[in-house]
Amino acid sequence: MQEKPIRTIVVDAGHGGTDHGARGGYSSEKDVTLAVSLKLGKVLEEMFPDVKIVYTRKVDRFDDVNRKAAIANEAKGDLFISIHCNAAPDIKRVTGYKTQTYRDKKKRKRTRQVPIYQSYPNPAKGTETYIWATSKNNAKSESLRNNSVIVFDANSEETQQLMDTKDPETIIMLNTLRNAFFDQSLRLSNLVEDEFTNAGRISRGARQRNEKGILVLHATAMPSVLVELGFISNPEEENYLNSADGQNEMAHCIARAVKKYKEELERTHKAGGSARPAETPAPAQQHPEPLPPAKVNPAQEPPAASAGASAAAGTDFRVQLLTTEKVYTSRSSLFKNLKGGVDRETLRQKGKSINKYIWGNFRTEAEANAALYKARKNGFKDAFVLTYRNGERID
Repeated sequence: MQEKPIRTIVVDAGHGGTDHGARGGYSSEKDVTLAVSLKLGKVLEEMFPDVKIVYTRKVDRFDDVNRKAAIANEAKGDLFISIHCNAAPDIKRVTGYKTQTYRDKKKRKRTRQVPIYQSYPNPAKGTETYIWATSKNNAKSESLRNNSVIVFDANSEETQQLMDTKDPETIIMLNTLRNAFFDQSLRLSNLVEDEFTNAGRISRGARQRNEKGILVLHATAMPSVLVELGFISNPEEENYLNSADGQNEMAHCIARAVKKYKEELERTHKAGGSARPAETPAPAQQHPEPLPPAKVNPAQEPPAASAGASAAAGTDFRVQLLTTEKVYTSRSSLFKNLKGGVDRETLRQKGKSINKYIWGNFRTEAEANAALYKARKNGFKDAFVLTYRNGERID
């Protein structure tokens, strides 16, 4: 299984440049989000030295939300965190009345009492963390389809053939991935709000968001959250948002949530790595193309033939299709719907030659799982993913 479910985190400072975002009494959202994003990125870099931290901006610069999403997708992010500040309109209160003279329909002078209003800052305060709304699921799926080569690290021609985004099977698989991203985003959003609560902040909860301007959440092909740090329109919160202590506290709260989220993902991946079926020989499948068994050394299992150089040093993934006494060529019609190489491993078991048929050489677990889905749809019901490190299989 993939040892590092999170290799790249994208930190997005909301707004910037000519887009000031929300305004407080003396500060702008764009400046607060940049300061907190840089602090968050630094904490994450120290906390996870093996994780790449990518910033959508590190200066006061404007990029529209499409460009921000493109930066995240091109970086092959495994997690997207967008930092924002909230705001609420001033409250108007009646402070007195004044006499107003006016003329009625008959042009006669009249007087009346009209209220005098004064504006006060809205007392709204607290944090919120958003994920995309389920009504935007189709948009999220579209971003996954548009970035499928990036999502699955499909740099090889073999894998790009596999990732045919018009193929109904691929669409189903991408939608399954979208649902997993939704669950992961929701989990992180709750962890972020828990950390804010633990720090003594008022939490307004983790929520779905469907408003205009939230495109970065459904246009990024990865789990994604948008954190509202507080209400810059509230003088008390504005002071906190602009203070060094406040910004450091917020950055550490988010980082602790990411740490818990990352640890949960790693536990899930580790547990999934041991859930493989036992390698017992499957019943021989009937096929009109049997060949003489290959000659092997009974004392030693030969290494698998290479399906092509691994696209990344270290770990790669392959799919074991079936185990049988039958011998098939890689061009057998049994494998006709599987694009890419199918290799045969032969070993001796209880005096018999047993053949394992192994498909592909995939750089990421997601890519291999897509291949696994396709293999099972093509009749290889007992197929499962194998993990190799430096050309040697690991369990």
